[in-house]
Amino acid sequence: MMTDEILTAFQNHARLASGTRTELERTLAPLGPHPEGLLVFSDTTGAQTDLNLTDHDVPPPRRGRPKLGVKAREITLLPRHWEWLAGQRGGASAALRRLVDDAMRAAPEDDPRGPDRAYRFLSAIAGDLPGYEAALRALYANDPDETRAAMRNWPDDIRTHALVLAGFSPPTAPSTP
Repeated sequence: MMTDEILTAFQNHARLASGTRTELERTLAPLGPHPEGLLVFSDTTGAQTDLNLTDHDVPPPRRGRPKLGVKAREITLLPRHWEWLAGQRGGASAALRRLVDDAMRAAPEDDPRGPDRAYRFLSAIAGDLPGYEAALRALYANDPDETRAAMRNWPDDIRTHALVLAGFSPPTAPSTP
């Protein structure tokens, strides 16, 4: 499991917050150790996960831009790549972010994990909602319009998150209240 994995928390079909495990534990701790109806899912896999909401030492916020989710990592490029990046608007980091964002927007349907990710989420939170089985059939048929139609009477937060996990809608930025 990645330590910086983004998780999304729901309570009674309403999206509460998104962020790293540490951010969610800090944000949701006031709800108590076992909040009624709280479900937390990995945005990477769609699988349900648990949080430790009991009193524990949560590390203080780190310096930098944690609310933006900025992480410093090392990459290896050839000199010609560094030269090209250096000449781009905003510098190398901004150019790389734009390239990655463009690639993600250009082919979200190319991610074969999308239907499975959405299925894991939906099977845990939406199995009792009207149109659930029709939504799953449309999801695995890779039919965004039919999937949306089957989910039309669902709570907005569940429908929106499922469509993002499936790759039928652009990702939303992590947010904590």
